Amino acid sequence: MRLKSINASNFRNLKGEIAFSDGLNVLFGANGEGKTNWLEAIDLLATTRSFRTAKLAEAVNFGERLAIVSGQVADSPEVTRKLQVAIDGSAKILTINDKKETAARYLGHLFAVRFTADELEIVRATPEARRRFLDAGITGLHPPFVQVAADYSRVIRQKNSLLQTARDEGWELERTAESLEPWNEQLVRLATHIHKARVRFVERLNEVLERKLFGREEIAIRYVSSLEGKGDLSAFAELIRERLKLRVQAELVAGHALIGTHRDDLEITFDGRDLRKFGSAGQQRSALLILLLAEVAVFEATRGEYPLFLIDDIDAELDYERIAHLLEFLAGKTQTIVTTSKESFVERFGVGASVFSISNGAAETL
Repeated sequence: MRLKSINASNFRNLKGEIAFSDGLNVLFGANGEGKTNWLEAIDLLATTRSFRTAKLAEAVNFGERLAIVSGQVADSPEVTRKLQVAIDGSAKILTINDKKETAARYLGHLFAVRFTADELEIVRATPEARRRFLDAGITGLHPPFVQVAADYSRVIRQKNSLLQTARDEGWELERTAESLEPWNEQLVRLATHIHKARVRFVERLNEVLERKLFGREEIAIRYVSSLEGKGDLSAFAELIRERLKLRVQAELVAGHALIGTHRDDLEITFDGRDLRKFGSAGQQRSALLILLLAEVAVFEATRGEYPLFLIDDIDAELDYERIAHLLEFLAGKTQTIVTTSKESFVERFGVGASVFSISNGAAETL
């Protein structure tokens, strides 16, 4: 899987096209010139989402309504396809070879693993960030999973709305339980699918995890269900159905759903200690890279090809020793696209790479 070129129109400050090489590509320029915007455009082309804003309309150039990001993707020299994401106000239009497609059919044609400052939330912040990491990885392997996750989120929103109404209007427990039943049945089916997919994905990450790629500490990961210790997780559907029945009163009092995979987490430890609480900044960065490289390996084992690897502001988050180790590890595997504002990085790692100077949103080959 290779991104041969990308073209952007009215997306942030970007203009023109970049033609990438198969190996290391460096986007070099001063801060504020558009390096990260290009990386965001690449990720948008792969995921249909922005890693910087939940509202894509905010990425449309000021004064414009329509922004377009398109790219030529190749699985082999003989097979290429055109992907395009158009942002038209609040609407998002996805096309493959100029044919409109759903998100489930679009996703999977280009997959990118990214390392950015925001991605550090996976190892530093809330369980939600770690669940997003898992779900994005699963979707990369099995694009229809995006619909399962979307359906689950819809059911939880609708269930929460019902519970809030029931609490505010003082519904009796029996009426609440009866009204919740259709939503809970959907929740059981979707949560079971999500639970099994996440457990299997974490198992596969563990199979390829380079636990000591950086430093001496041993990294370990484990999927933690919110139902752990409540019963037999191997019979998940029966267990969650039972817990939903038992917790109706508690959910009524709370006014929102208390049972489900939206409360699960990914445990990340080093030498048995919680990385989020006790890990240094360097250890957290290393752990994130180890997780991302495991995701790359799982993708390659499943799809028979490597994803793109995107790194924003590479030398702000990693020292040169880690960078050298990382780039050596990726060489000959992934198409890697990094941004930097430092000439010293270009001088040290730019030999044999494609280097592009970014100025006012436009790219020029150096």
